[in-house]
Amino acid sequence: MGETEELPNEGIHSVPYSSSTLNVSSSIQTPEMPPNLTSAKNASIEEVAADLKRTPFFMTTLPDDSSADDNAELAAMQALLYEGTRAEIASGFRESGNEMAKARKWTDGKELYTKALMALKVESKEGEADETQREHDLEIVCLINRALCNLELKNFRSCTLDCQAALLIAPTNVKAYYRFSLALYSLSKFDSAIEACRTGLSYDPQNSALITLQQKITDRQAVLVAAEQKRLQREILLKQEKEMLNSAIKLRMIRTRTTGQPPEMEDADIRLVPDPLSPASTLTFPVVLLYPLHLQSDFVKAFGEEQTPIGHLKYLLPLPWDEKKEYTLEGVETYMETREGGLIKWGKKVPLLKVLSCGKVEVVDGIVRVNVVPKTRASEWIESVKKRKLSK
Repeated sequence: MGETEELPNEGIHSVPYSSSTLNVSSSIQTPEMPPNLTSAKNASIEEVAADLKRTPFFMTTLPDDSSADDNAELAAMQALLYEGTRAEIASGFRESGNEMAKARKWTDGKELYTKALMALKVESKEGEADETQREHDLEIVCLINRALCNLELKNFRSCTLDCQAALLIAPTNVKAYYRFSLALYSLSKFDSAIEACRTGLSYDPQNSALITLQQKITDRQAVLVAAEQKRLQREILLKQEKEMLNSAIKLRMIRTRTTGQPPEMEDADIRLVPDPLSPASTLTFPVVLLYPLHLQSDFVKAFGEEQTPIGHLKYLLPLPWDEKKEYTLEGVETYMETREGGLIKWGKKVPLLKVLSCGKVEVVDGIVRVNVVPKTRASEWIESVKKRKLSK
């Protein structure tokens, strides 16, 4: 189709990045002026400004040819400006861009293709030959190749814009459809990516790159659809489990309350086991056994509603830190705090459900808290709790 070139295979590759380190001396010295500027040392501000404007970097307008005779840099710039047609200048930038693309220097390649496209927009010189077709072909090639650079640089949005611009002037360009589709795929716009593949294949049904990409997008869509369906099913299941759990708690007349800062319990929570969707299942609660006189505690992840304190104390006692051997099955008592802030004694052989459904206690933030104290010091501890309550 006129201008063509061989570029690297399609695909996204990482581009190594290197940066130089600027070492700054810790001592600050007043720098000397460059030799070519020593004459400006005693010049006025106006004279320095006028001299700078004769330097290409600071020019605001391009002077006539006569003023460039004694300025080599300016002469070179003017030669570049006036040598060659728009197509010739653009072609030179394009070829340099191709070299950068082959070397996988995508940023440099992108800049050179951009310069080629800009050269095509410059107003043609008087008497210049009509190269409309060549310029047309160059514009398409540069847009498509810049799209490749943007693709490799992961500038997917810019890649789609370049491909769309190319397709506006070359609606049947299959390479543009391929890169357009690949960028859309990378942006997770799968439906649009499939449509781009289909349109490209309508012009070239045997294009292996488009066929492979279309299958890749289709497979990815299938995976995402399956994952979404699984997520929705999981949401429905969790909602049903939550409704069944709340119903079970309500039917048992268990009072619950949440605070603004519940503790982090990971996967420990109130559950119906073994089947969270069966009303016949057993409620289990996370239970913290507190030893307030010694500032110690134990944690039972799943304390069944029909289980008793003694059933768990059997394997928890004796306690490793109990040097005086005060904590024994026969020598301890268990208490729970009431909703009003008082205390209720929980018999060691009484099922958890019985004390939770009595109406005097509540489960706070999904955790049952139980105080375990030695019988010989129970009165002492109860008095200290009362005093703390009165002091508040």
